[in-house]
Amino acid sequence: MTIYIMRHGQTDKNQAKLLQGRSNIALNETGINEAKTAGEWFRKQGITFDRVYASPMIRAMQTAELVTGGQEVTTDERLLEMDYGPYEGMDLTNPAPEIITFFSDFVNNPAPDGMEPLSSVVDRLGKFLESLKTSEGNILIATHAVAMKGALEYLSPASNGSYWAKYISTCGVYAVDLTENGFENVREVYSQGGVKEGV
Repeated sequence: MTIYIMRHGQTDKNQAKLLQGRSNIALNETGINEAKTAGEWFRKQGITFDRVYASPMIRAMQTAELVTGGQEVTTDERLLEMDYGPYEGMDLTNPAPEIITFFSDFVNNPAPDGMEPLSSVVDRLGKFLESLKTSEGNILIATHAVAMKGALEYLSPASNGSYWAKYISTCGVYAVDLTENGFENVREVYSQGGVKEGV
């Protein structure tokens, strides 16, 4: 069994470099095309999904539906993006000083007041992933950049926080195998910049 975790496609807020968070923004034309292209890639690999999950945000649900060609999507609140609190909508080309500090070293600089701690992101994504352990077949999860990093941190305890600073493209995909020994072999398999090795 393999779980595929992907970031949603582009929105106008992504394009404008605004901190999107819990804003319920639909995909733009580029994002729609990105999701369709990712879906074509999955089909070329012969990868199908037995279950499909998404964040309740419309951009994640649209991505899941476009990638799978309209399969039923189950939403889960634990897949929501990090809650940016008062920083929601901030222009990332001119961020507040405390955001610059936080983004410069996620591991050692805590999230500013009013923003969801990274430990909370890891905890809720981890609980969601653990809930899948009784499932069978391939699973697709459509979520958000920081939420996805929280999932990868949970799956890769030895990463020491390295995923927080890693860029994940819109519609980028990571895979993890669920075996009798638990979660194994976390790897990047697809990005808008080009297909990765090791499906």
